[in-house]
Parts: sequence; structure tokens; C-alpha cells
Amino acid sequence: MSARHPHPGAGRPPERPDAGAGRRAHPSDGGAGRTPHPSDGGAGHTPHPSDARAGHTPHPSDGGAGHTPHPSDARAGHTPPRPDAPPAPRVVDAHHHLWDRSAFDLPWLDDPALEPIRRDFLPADLARATAGTPVDATVLVQTVCDTRETLAFLATAGASPLIAGVVGWTDLTAPGVADDLAALRGAPGGDRLVGIRHQVQEEPDPGWLLRPDVGRGLTALGAAGLVYDLVVRPHQLPAARAAAARHPGVRFVLDHAGKPPVATGRLTPWAEELRAFAALPNTTCKLSGLVSEADRDAWTVAGLAPYADTVLDAFGPGRVMFGSDWPVCLPAAGYTEVLDTARALTARLDPGEREAFLAATATRVYGLRPAGPGALPRT
Repeated sequence: MSARHPHPGAGRPPERPDAGAGRRAHPSDGGAGRTPHPSDGGAGHTPHPSDARAGHTPHPSDGGAGHTPHPSDARAGHTPPRPDAPPAPRVVDAHHHLWDRSAFDLPWLDDPALEPIRRDFLPADLARATAGTPVDATVLVQTVCDTRETLAFLATAGASPLIAGVVGWTDLTAPGVADDLAALRGAPGGDRLVGIRHQVQEEPDPGWLLRPDVGRGLTALGAAGLVYDLVVRPHQLPAARAAAARHPGVRFVLDHAGKPPVATGRLTPWAEELRAFAALPNTTCKLSGLVSEADRDAWTVAGLAPYADTVLDAFGPGRVMFGSDWPVCLPAAGYTEVLDTARALTARLDPGEREAFLAATATRVYGLRPAGPGALPRT
């Protein structure tokens, strides 16, 4: 993957040229006068099959007038908050991305299903997406296997009041990986580095995580006190479990719940492999990306619930964290809808468990400071 420019957004104004009055807004934007995204509410939009808004015949799992909400209900804006309602608990978004296509090639965006997000997503877009939500800290996750992207992300995080941590990339198989990690930490914004990730899901060898050179890299990662984020497919979960067992001093975070086959409705063998991975105490899981694994045009909260319940039962609420996977989520759902869906899927949790899921687990696992806007990793 080639790099064209070392810093996303470098030399650009803070807002995209198309941001502002009179433009056709992107799905992640908000504001009066915009063209609504299918996940939005409002006159003139084509309702999502699971929406419950004006002119829509409610499904039993929807909210709406005359409907008694089920704990699994979640659609953005379906229940307006009471004026006397307590403030929503703070949220740490433990998984989102940014990218500038002029800086790095992103061949995975060539997927026709991802055409709606085939544009740049910069910090100003993130600010618009999270505006009006209780999200006050985020973790920015790498998109390409290039250290230069990580350096750019660290610099971006260092200047951001919202991005509390960065999960970057470095070559775990390099003989000097420990020095490479130290160099990242010494770079501008390096105190925001909280973890490393590699696109294991693209590796043809299902046992890639068990290679000796990768093992040496994981040992160096643990010695540096950094997390290892795992992006794997279900058939790679056995190797992920074995790697976590070999490295008990490394904290492993499973992204997107190991990508279960939501669109098929099947739970096995994913559920069994997930439970085996979760049995290890140094593992944690992100409840993220489920809408992208489902039918993006017809998913429902009820359809996601068996997968979320499997994750919560396997790891326990104290080892599961919220992640939006924005903007990858946008072909299926907007930012607020993803957050509302996550709340609905965890409605059975008690207040302490809900607080752990929404903020405390990510704060603890990634070493983020627990205080509000502008949170920083502990050094």
C-alpha cells in the first residue's frame, strides 16, 4: 500500500470545502437543510425497514406512538428525552477511523458496498458525527499497515480534544520492533499510543499469529505495556486464542466481536470459538461492527441481539466495550443510530455494568484517563 502524503489533512483547512450551507451533506453530518441519509428521520426520506417514524407501519421491534418499547428497541430519535431526565452517561468510543485518501491507498474501499464512504473522513467530520452525543473520548484505530499513518494519527490525536488514544501499526515481525515502538512513543503525540493492530483478517495463513517472529513482536508489545487489537474472522479465532494463551502478559482486544456471520443468522461455530477465547483473562471484546456484518439494508436490533448476548455472556459486561466503527458503519447506520443500538443491546445490564460497557472498560484496558473531554492516556 503506497503512501502519498505523510499527514492526513496536512495543509488543508479544518473544514472540508464542501462543508457548510447549501451543500448536500454526507450521511455523518447533521443540520437543517441537508439531504437525509436512509438512517435518518425526517420528511421525504425512504424509511429503513426497521424504522418507526411518520408514515411507517411499525414492526413489533420498533418504537413509536402506541408502542410499548421492548428493551431491544433502538432507533435514533424514537424516544425524545424528558426535560427532567438525568444526563446520559459519558461514552468512550473505543473504535473509529479517519482517513485521507490523498495520503494513503485504501484498496479495501474499492468494495462496491462501501461506495457511500469513498471519501475523506477528517477530525472535523468526527466532531460533527459526535456532536450532541455523550461521547467525550475516542480511540482512533489504524486503517493501513504503514507506520507513517500511525505517526500521522498520533499527531492528529495530540491536537484533538476528543481523540484520547491511538491503536496504530508497526511491523511485529521486524527484529527491531521494540525500538520501533519506542520511536512511536517518542514522536509528536506519542503519549496517545495505546495499542497496535495488524490486518490479520487478510493474512492467508490462519496461524499467522502463532509464527515465532510474530510471537517475539507480541512479547515486545507486552513489555511496552501496549494493547494488541485483533481484527480476525471466525476461522482465525483458534489462533487468536492460542496466541493470547501464550502471552498472558499482553492485553488482547477482539475487534468487532470476531466478525460473526450476522447476515446468515448462524451462531456456530463462531459462538463456540468466541467463548474459548473469552475464557482467557487477558482478553476483552469490542461490541462493534455488527451492523456491517448484517444485511446493511434490512438489519434489525432483534437480529443483532443473539450475537450481542453471546458476547456479553462469554466475556461478562466488565470485559466488553462500545465501539462505533464509524465511518465504516455508515452504509448500514449513522453514528447516533449505532450508539442507540448499542444501548438497546445492553439494556439488560445494571447501571454499573452499563457504565463499564460505555466507558470504564475502554478507559481501563487502554489506560485512558477517566476524566471528560480531552482525555489523555496515562504515561
